[in-house]
Amino acid sequence: QVQLVESGGGLVQAGGSLRLSCAASGTMINLRAMGWYRQVSGKQRELVAAITTDGRNNYADSVKGRFTISRDYGKNAVYLQMNSLKPEDTAVYYCYADVVSRLYWGQGTPVTVSS
Repeated sequence: QVQLVESGGGLVQAGGSLRLSCAASGTMINLRAMGWYRQVSGKQRELVAAITTDGRNNYADSVKGRFTISRDYGKNAVYLQMNSLKPEDTAVYYCYADVVSRLYWGQGTPVTVSS
């Protein structure tokens, strides 16, 4: 079992920044990747950014150049630095961990960007 706890969401004005954190605990053997999805009410959850255990990053086109994902392997944590935020970034952000054959999710942290 893997437990994920997010923090760092909140309300920010357009152009501002936020840093999301996700602390992981539990059995992390065979972890393949960690990252972030986001979801707007009534829409499908979409991948925002991911980082694999060999250090490869993947970003949604809509956040490239603005968001940066990073990991602290010692703390089993993953972070999402979000800069130049736009109102369309408003969503609930979910941390995930991809362990072979299963995805684990955090409880979500809301991000609201006002115009």
